[in-house]
Amino acid sequence: MKKNILLFLLLLTNVIIGQTKVSGIVVDKSNQPVPFANVIFKDSNTGVLSNEDGRFYIESVKNYTALIVTSVGYSDKEISLPKLINYDFKVQINEAESLKEVVIFTGKTSKKNNPALDILRKIWERKRKNGLSQFDQYQMEKYEKVEFDMNTIDSAFMKNKLFKGMEFIFNHIDTSNVTGKTYLPIFINESLYDVYGNNKINKVKEKIKANKNSGFSNNQQILSFVKDLYSDYDIYNNHLTFFDKSFTSPLSKTGIDTYNYILRDSAYIDKKWCYNILFYPRRKNELTFKGDFWVSDTTFAIKKINMAVTKSANINWVKDIYIEQEFEVQNDSIFLLTRDYMMSDFALNKKDESKGVYGKRTTLYQNHKFNIEKPTAFYKDEVNYIDNEVYNKSDEFWEENRFENLNKDEKGVYKMLDTLQTVKKFKQIYSLVQVLGSGYIPIGHFDYGPIFSSFGYNEVEGVRLRAGGRTYFGPNDAWRLQGYTAYGFDDNKFKYGLSGKWMVDKKKRIIISGGNRRDIEQIGASLTTTNDVLGRSFASSSVFSSGSNGKLTNINLTNVGVEMEPIKNLTFQAGFSYRTLESASPTFSLDYFTDATNTSIKSDVKQSEVNFQVEYTPNRKTIGYGVERSNVDSPFSRFYVNYSHGFKGLLNSDFKYEKIQLYYKQPIIIGPLGRSNVIMEVGKTFGTIPLGLMSVIPGNQTYFTIENTFSNLNFYEFVTDQYATLQWEHNFGGRIFSRIPFMRKLNWREIIGAKGVYGTISDANRAINASGLNYVAPENVYWEYSAGIGNIFKVFRIDFAWRGSYLNTPDTQRFSVKGSFGFYF
Repeated sequence: MKKNILLFLLLLTNVIIGQTKVSGIVVDKSNQPVPFANVIFKDSNTGVLSNEDGRFYIESVKNYTALIVTSVGYSDKEISLPKLINYDFKVQINEAESLKEVVIFTGKTSKKNNPALDILRKIWERKRKNGLSQFDQYQMEKYEKVEFDMNTIDSAFMKNKLFKGMEFIFNHIDTSNVTGKTYLPIFINESLYDVYGNNKINKVKEKIKANKNSGFSNNQQILSFVKDLYSDYDIYNNHLTFFDKSFTSPLSKTGIDTYNYILRDSAYIDKKWCYNILFYPRRKNELTFKGDFWVSDTTFAIKKINMAVTKSANINWVKDIYIEQEFEVQNDSIFLLTRDYMMSDFALNKKDESKGVYGKRTTLYQNHKFNIEKPTAFYKDEVNYIDNEVYNKSDEFWEENRFENLNKDEKGVYKMLDTLQTVKKFKQIYSLVQVLGSGYIPIGHFDYGPIFSSFGYNEVEGVRLRAGGRTYFGPNDAWRLQGYTAYGFDDNKFKYGLSGKWMVDKKKRIIISGGNRRDIEQIGASLTTTNDVLGRSFASSSVFSSGSNGKLTNINLTNVGVEMEPIKNLTFQAGFSYRTLESASPTFSLDYFTDATNTSIKSDVKQSEVNFQVEYTPNRKTIGYGVERSNVDSPFSRFYVNYSHGFKGLLNSDFKYEKIQLYYKQPIIIGPLGRSNVIMEVGKTFGTIPLGLMSVIPGNQTYFTIENTFSNLNFYEFVTDQYATLQWEHNFGGRIFSRIPFMRKLNWREIIGAKGVYGTISDANRAINASGLNYVAPENVYWEYSAGIGNIFKVFRIDFAWRGSYLNTPDTQRFSVKGSFGFYF
């Protein structure tokens, strides 16, 4: 996953790109840092803003002998540079004297009589009349280069024994012109696309023409990370999403309340008179940028923008984000994006000296054409198309078709990375990272694992050991076999599971599957179920349990199925299953009456069932083209419908019934206020069924937060044959805590939520119950509410949940505390 990218390599050497380099700090006469000071080379348009700690780095390929430093409320300062390369340079500026008709602002700029805000309002008026949005259709060519680099590695690190035999990699160290830090490339990827857009139907289609990479070329976790990392964005939008966080754009209509704006300069750029406006945040700890932009004085279109995320922004594992966009003028008044550069510095902490990984993307656009209409069907997404020729283009092809030439160091990266992958020690380190990321240990074309499921515990099995594996020839395998065996030391029984999948049609993703599992399961751990024969709920193991989980079931499940995806993210499934259920514990029963006089009792359930499922997941992004794919870690909606029909008599099955289930999940991003998740589930079973086939409202008797469960419910506390649930959770992302001075630096995040369920049981289903369990349904609506704190030490979350109803139910909790771990930006 994403965190695994932060593990790996090295740097440091003196490769110099620019001719003039200065890093340092801006302070006042009390020696206190001056944040967001404007630092430029004298007689140039090259400038930067200092960060919250007053630190800055500026570089140019030209030779300059002086800096100009300005800041609101301070006198301008010109300072000579003793040499072309200056590090730890200290600039002291003094507060400006108050002159008549001059208003001094200490940090925050006025919202009245500010010419920068007048220009900003003009940008709002014209933003939908600029760029590609003014055409019905458009098409262009796109070149994209993505690179990952290890940074800030000192000489002591380079001499570490870990890198013995790999010293040659340090010949490729370079220096960033953004941060001034040394870096070493470890991954590079180039792509060429044809891009088509239709503003009338709001559709965009990208057709990849060529792709070339080196480094971690086959690692699906890293490729997923790259795809998630670099989503497209439009600087004219009110909010920009990076790393699953919503940042306020400096061009947003809410920007006046979020940023300070200063009209710094005006000049001709490409024969267009433009204004230069600085911006920086009004408050700390919010998801904001600092930087500047140049804007045309007639069309009020952006000509160039540079912006960097402020260091205090509440985002994990990312020390810096730097963005540059350049626009070119066409036909006198049309400004089109031609260059987009983004650099992120991933690190374990935000200290200047901390080592990390740069993730850089450069995107270039050219050969624009407009109003060439194509049929609507042209924009239909390919479900599972892959053209392997795209990945086999020659070096000569790339030399001819790149939009810009690789520099000397970039050309050497391909050879260095290819050579590195032949070094034994590197392959060992890389394999370890892959094992930790995937949970599987590769042994030829067989993967052993998942290793994190090797140990478990519950009241029936006691200590449980598990071993398993899967076939694995590559990430795009058309078929896969997997299985496991487990042993419980208290029940002295072996369990097993086997399954296989085969994708018989790649374009429509037609997959046939089948399998068998004999195991112990906590049924009722979720309301909406799937046909994953090897799926076993987290609740089936209680290594960390807050109560008894003896209500376990022996399950013998066999199923076969077929699925297809005729339209992108729309999947249809059909399957047949046969299962037997019986209690796995002497303290728990699935007994039911088999006659009208309630004299004959049966303890096990034999049931055959056919089911049909439809799943729609708009905006879901996936990695891979094989029988198994990975989802990109980005929010998407999910709509799922399942219809099941149980047969009586078929293979000695016991019951006839029909069941309909619906699941809907909707993430809602509310700009800087965070994100909500809303989940709704409804279901009904028609027919008479025993406890083993009922819809059990999922409780949570672990110490961990589990989605779609109720924190204060015990297992089998509520049983239903028809139900409706509604869950809502909102994560403010630190919006409230950032306003509290003593809590700002903690970067904690606030979470609130509520969930409720309504359900009933028919008289017929009550009548056949012989389990000894008193059926209770939430006919008066059970609900609970919660409040939590996330991002504790960056990885821990704690939730507090209270019952809102059924407060006097015996042997239950009114209040609970749950925790969870996770790596989130």
